[in-house]
Formats: sequence, C-alpha cells, structure tokens
Amino acid sequence: MSEEPSSQSGRRSWLEKLADAFSSELRDKEQVMELLQEAHENELLDHSALHIMQGAMKVTDQHARDIMVPRSQMVCIEHDDSFATIMEKIVTSSHSRFPVLSEDNSTVTGVLLAKDILQLAQEYAFDAEKIAANLHKIIRQPVFVPEIKRLNRLLRDFRETRNHLAVVVDEYGGVAGLVTIEDVLEEIVGDIEDEHDPAEEEDIQEMGGGLFKVAALTEIEDFNEHFDTALSDDEFDTIGGFVTHVFGYLPKKGESVRIADLLFTVHSADDRRILHLQVMPVGTTAVTENEPDTTPTP
Repeated sequence: MSEEPSSQSGRRSWLEKLADAFSSELRDKEQVMELLQEAHENELLDHSALHIMQGAMKVTDQHARDIMVPRSQMVCIEHDDSFATIMEKIVTSSHSRFPVLSEDNSTVTGVLLAKDILQLAQEYAFDAEKIAANLHKIIRQPVFVPEIKRLNRLLRDFRETRNHLAVVVDEYGGVAGLVTIEDVLEEIVGDIEDEHDPAEEEDIQEMGGGLFKVAALTEIEDFNEHFDTALSDDEFDTIGGFVTHVFGYLPKKGESVRIADLLFTVHSADDRRILHLQVMPVGTTAVTENEPDTTPTP
C-alpha cells in the first residue's frame, strides 16, 4: 500500500517536469527528449509512442529539401502525353498524384490525380481523343513551397488546404523536387507501406559468378566499403553519377567501362540517368566492343 502513493507521486513529478518543459518560454528540445526517454524507461510510454513523439520533435528542425523526391526521380505527366502514356505511368508507378509539366518541361503547371482521369475516362467511354480534349478540365493548381519550408509548418498547411502534394522550388524559383503529406508523416511515424509498394531491394545484390547488381543511387562511400575500392566522392555522391562522368555522356544499356579493377556495365537506364549497373572484377568476362578506352584513377 505504501508503494502506490510513491509511484503516483513519481508519475506526477514526471508529468509536471514535462509540462514545465513545454510551457516555459525558453524551450530546451534536448531536455524534452531526455524527459521522453525517461518516461519510456519508467514504462509510461511504450516504444511506438516514444518514436512518434521523438519524430514530431524532429520535424521542427527539418526542411522540405531534406525529404523531397528530387526532380530527377519525379514521375511527371508531360505536355504531349497521350491517354495511353498517362495510364501507363499511373499503372507502373502506382502513384496517385502526378505533377504536370509545361510545354518546354521547365516548370510544373498543374497536378493530375489518378482518380480524376479515371472518372474522365469513364465519362467519355474511354475515347482517347475526347479524354485528351478535356484533360485540361481536371488539372488542378499546383502548390509551391520553398526548399527551406519547415516540415511542421508544411504539415499544418497540408492539413489546412487539404492538399497532399507540393512542388518544392529552389531559391531561383526552379523545380527542385516534390514532397507529399505521406513523406512528412513518415518522418514522424516511420515508413508507411501499402500493398502497392514494391519490396525493398538492397542497393548492392550479389548475382553469382562474381557479378553484382548495383543501384545507381548507391552512395560512393557505401560502394567503396563493399568492394574495398577508393573511388573519389569529391564531385559525385552516387556511383551512377561517377560512372556517367567517366563515360562523358549518358550511356545506354549494355555499354561498359573499366574503372580501377572493376568492369561496370549499364544494366538499365532511361533517357535521363543510369538506373542499375552490373559490376564484376576485370578478367572474369570479356570487355564489350563499345567499352570506352579509359581507366581513371580513384
């Protein structure tokens, strides 16, 4: 019986300290984090609650540029895309919202929702010409936010305006990327996956026979650690950027280049960037005919 008042007193003491930390004019975030950790250790907060509260604190220091999808990875609807092309992008990406680009692809002029074009298609009995003629009716106005927009304020704006996607612009007004309400929420509660999300792949996958499949966005630091190399990351952050620089142009699928003691072959690419590379030690396979005659030093 004597322990219960002591426990309740301890709980009130902790709650009072937490209230003081939030209500004081000079709020110390580190102190709040320590109090939350203390509450977790005292079993007043479970792990999930602690994680969410820490995430909510973290987004006050993060900006749109920290979590945005960069422009190079945006799935966009182009000015002259046909109905078939638009539907293919919707199906293959599994996204629900798409930035619509201007005629010269220099900026975003609107946002297309997958549900809107499906309703339009049903209205015109999937007649591609009529759908194309009326597509402008369902294009919504885009929302632009600066790169330095804080995530807590961005989340508030998403809630107030009921928008789910914003276009991130740099200091010159150019399109830098996009950010969604899901991106912000994931910073608070962790990854949100649904049935349409593809299974996450490792950046570096061993394929057998000394062959590796490497995602072009793999950090050079991680690549060096895995392959015991010393490629420079002074100018490029990713192995895809480094290899493209060595070629001197955007290579096509099947093209190869030797770097140090490794042979890099383009496994997949689109019209803007390399997507995946095949990597193997030199000597385990023949060099292809279109291999550039260059072997840069790390």
